[in-house]
Amino acid sequence: MASFTSVFARDLKIAIRRWSELATPLIFFVIIASLFPFALSPDVAVLRSAGTGILWIAALLSSLLALDGLFRTDMEDGSMEQLILSPASLGLLVFAKICAHWVVSALPLIVLAPLLALSFYLPVDALPTLIFALALATPTLSALAAIGAALTVSLRTGGGLIGLLVLPLTAPVLIFGTRATDMAVHGEPVLGPLYLLGALAAFCLALGPLAASAALRVSVE
Repeated sequence: MASFTSVFARDLKIAIRRWSELATPLIFFVIIASLFPFALSPDVAVLRSAGTGILWIAALLSSLLALDGLFRTDMEDGSMEQLILSPASLGLLVFAKICAHWVVSALPLIVLAPLLALSFYLPVDALPTLIFALALATPTLSALAAIGAALTVSLRTGGGLIGLLVLPLTAPVLIFGTRATDMAVHGEPVLGPLYLLGALAAFCLALGPLAASAALRVSVE
């Protein structure tokens, strides 16, 4: 557990020092979500019907911007080899890095999403469902991002390739997250899509670190 805490704290400190890299996905999310109301009809019904899908797509695309640096910095400075040679489980260390990545990239996005949802006239009663759905969906995205980043970490320009690898896998998250939010907007029960998002998060967080650690070992060798 000490190794998990040390890697988690180290990645948080590194991310805070590189605050400009943290701000880029958030600025992208705000810009994308803010431009759509200007492009669409000002009618409340139109904005409300399109708002859930736009918010989820913007959140998904903005989360991809921070993928390339998940393991690349450690690979370039040689610390990745030390993590692999560490007596601690590499899967546990990768899980710590995934958790740190979620805190610095997804948590601010979850905080901003309800504010942007108001520009699409989403009901206030639907905002808790939006927050909870994003809280369940973003760990899945971080775990999938770790696998994609580990597979391309040895490539000099792997950012675009990560997106191509990860985007098709995020379709269930987008479908269930959008469905849960849309059902909350219309006052329907939302437990079904939320249960599915939770199951996806548990599955990806259980197997994602193992798959990413195996890919990292291959990349280092």
